[in-house]
Amino acid sequence: MPTGIIAALPIAIAIIIFFVLVGIWYFVVVPAKRKALADEARENAEKEAEVIKQKKLLEVKEKFLSKRTELEKEVRQHNQQIQQAENRIKQREMQLNQKQDELTRRKQDADAQRQRMETQQAMLEKKEEELGARFSDLINQERTKLEEISGLSVEEARERLIETLKDEAKTNAAAYINEIMDDARMTATKEAKRIIIQTIQRVATETAVENSVTVFHIDNDEVKGRIIGREGRNIRALEAATGTEIVVDDTPEAIVISAFDPVRREICRLALHQLVSDGRIHPARIEEVVAKVKKQIDEEILEVGKRTTIDLGVHGLHPELIRIIGKMKYRSSYGQNLLQHARETANLCAVMASELGLNPKKAKRAGLLHDIGKVPDEEPELPHALYGAKLAEKYKEKPDICNAIGAHHDEMEMTTLLAPIVQVCDAISGARPGARREIVEAYIKRLKDLENIAMSHPGVVKTYAIQAGRELRVIVGADKIDDKQTEQLSTDIATKIQNEMTYPGQVKITVIRETRSIAYAK
Repeated sequence: MPTGIIAALPIAIAIIIFFVLVGIWYFVVVPAKRKALADEARENAEKEAEVIKQKKLLEVKEKFLSKRTELEKEVRQHNQQIQQAENRIKQREMQLNQKQDELTRRKQDADAQRQRMETQQAMLEKKEEELGARFSDLINQERTKLEEISGLSVEEARERLIETLKDEAKTNAAAYINEIMDDARMTATKEAKRIIIQTIQRVATETAVENSVTVFHIDNDEVKGRIIGREGRNIRALEAATGTEIVVDDTPEAIVISAFDPVRREICRLALHQLVSDGRIHPARIEEVVAKVKKQIDEEILEVGKRTTIDLGVHGLHPELIRIIGKMKYRSSYGQNLLQHARETANLCAVMASELGLNPKKAKRAGLLHDIGKVPDEEPELPHALYGAKLAEKYKEKPDICNAIGAHHDEMEMTTLLAPIVQVCDAISGARPGARREIVEAYIKRLKDLENIAMSHPGVVKTYAIQAGRELRVIVGADKIDDKQTEQLSTDIATKIQNEMTYPGQVKITVIRETRSIAYAK
């Protein structure tokens, strides 16, 4: 064996021994120590758990004792409350027994008093019968004496008394009605103003016919056939394109265009004029001409609006408001051209504002725009004054202008001085003589009806309708009606006129009774 190996043997043996010892320590000694430590830790944990268990038991016992104490206290309180309630119930029972005894005593007293009252009532009834018999005998004696003195029976006297009372009641009622009407005239100025402004715009129904049809004149009746077309195709196309109704009847050399929108009627009239002048009438040509005429009308509306604002010196209006003003040219209000009415109102507002020391430009602007709600592009649900104020507000007009527009028919509260000025000037423009037309026949018929109503009353001699039907003078016979009956007659005539007639404004009834005394000196 080599020498190096022999020298390394002790070292190898020592290393092996070291590893053997380390293995013994790791696999034998360490597990034993670990087991001992684990046993000791288990014992310590069991001891600690026992201590904690004892503590928890003590805590539970303490809580149980405290809860028991609280419950006993609550039970004692509850028993005390029950005892108190029982005491109160006993007191109430005693009070009720006392009250019952008192009621019983009172009932006995009431029964005794009722018996006394019944006895007294029987005595009174007996005395009343005796007095009634005596009184009836006296009445019969007095009635016989009165009939002998007056020469009238009881029925005749009763009828005369009833007639007298009726006459007095009628006279008093007429005087009372006149007093109420006088008081209403003095205290209801504002209400009367509103009513007058509304009623002054009423007009005969015939005006609707004038404002809803246009008559287109033609040279000869042969043109009618060309306008109607084969199986009516031309006239149907024209009605559909313009939104109007075209009436072709036996009227010579005339075609009636019917529509409530005057712009559509004007478009139809101009389109018919161009079609008849050109001679080419068929559906395609009709649509082409109508579209061209619509464009011309739109341009003319805008031009009229611009020219109106320039003439009046009203600047800075929204283009849409200018277009609406131009549309007023083709609208009418109770027979009065709406644009002319707006211009006239604007000038009146400027004059009145200047007299009152206000801004005439603002007043003129409000007067010009006050009826813009009457020319809507759509059908609004609001009245034209409120709709006009809404439009003005939409197109950035100032609040005082919007209020003046919306309040000129009292449909909005007036907040500025411009509003009453516009209201008054609108009424002036609409109510001046000649502003709004009325059919002559209807006017004359209304005057005759006024006179006939007055003549239908007994005692009336003559009647005169004057002041364009706003006043009715009634002359009665002095020998047929007295002064008190004249007051009742004026009220009766006014009531009948209100119930049977339609008229603008109000009608004043004046009853005249004249007494003449004539003597001759000889």
